[in-house]
Amino acid sequence: MQYTAFFKRAICVLGLGAVLALPGFESAQAEEFVTIGTGGITGVYYPVGGAICRLVNKGRKEHGVRCTVESTGASVFNVNAIRSGDLSMGIVQSDTQYHAYNGGEQFEKAGPDKNLRALFSLQSEAFTLVARDDAKIKSFDDLPGKRMNLGDPGSGNRNTLELLMKEYGWTPATYKLATDLKPAEMAGALCDNKIDAYVYVVGHPNGSIKEAATTCNSHVVPVSGPKVETFMKKFPFYPEAVIPGGMYKGTDKDVQTFGPRATLLTSANLPDETAYQITKAVFANLEEFKKLHPALASLTPQEMLEGNSVPYHPGAVKYFKEAGLMK
Repeated sequence: MQYTAFFKRAICVLGLGAVLALPGFESAQAEEFVTIGTGGITGVYYPVGGAICRLVNKGRKEHGVRCTVESTGASVFNVNAIRSGDLSMGIVQSDTQYHAYNGGEQFEKAGPDKNLRALFSLQSEAFTLVARDDAKIKSFDDLPGKRMNLGDPGSGNRNTLELLMKEYGWTPATYKLATDLKPAEMAGALCDNKIDAYVYVVGHPNGSIKEAATTCNSHVVPVSGPKVETFMKKFPFYPEAVIPGGMYKGTDKDVQTFGPRATLLTSANLPDETAYQITKAVFANLEEFKKLHPALASLTPQEMLEGNSVPYHPGAVKYFKEAGLMK
């Protein structure tokens, strides 16, 4: 019996060694798992993260990278999770990216994180000014004396609007009425004639803006001009943005504005080859990627290199140089 047990153990060890020697086993062991932190399941970040993973996983037999997506509390949560090592990557607004790298705003206590790296930018989160037609608002300059929703205190909407107001020398007293409604309340307030206009920093198409466009006579207002150009130069994480005409009832022509971009952020800890393969998977299949969500439809390779304020990951740079997108 003792000899039988010995031979059984010997056969098991030899069998395991044979399996380990198989070519397929070694590649399976070397497969790398990465996770993208996104946002709420009903938002834009979650399906966009899923679109990235879909393209990465399409080629995982060749490059060995397996991608999964996780629903999270969005930008700030994702930055903190990348910092702690709980996430490989995260979709993060470009202004949040800037503050995290430099230790500003929400990250003052934690301090700057110089280990953050960018892969590429995604859809624009346009600074969208929506106004009632009868309010006679044709540009951002027409807002003084109007009933304006500034946004929920502490929100990205309000923070961006207040930065631009500072450039104009405005305060809440500049308006006839200044409210602090949340996004879910804005379209209703506009169509109930409680406010004249509201700002929403968001990707397009957007449900709230569609609601306002179809429920009452409203339109999207251009936000441009010399002061806006100065503002964008001062804050380069707010590049130009265009809201396509015809997307919303009452807004037939393209609307010029600005806004942060959603960006795919990681850290210097992500292996160079992994970063390269993820970047290549998206850029080499860009037309397919653009069809996976309406917010991605107008992306160009050049736009996907705009809005980042942290260093690019070396793996991404390698692909950009190969593709002629970067010198």
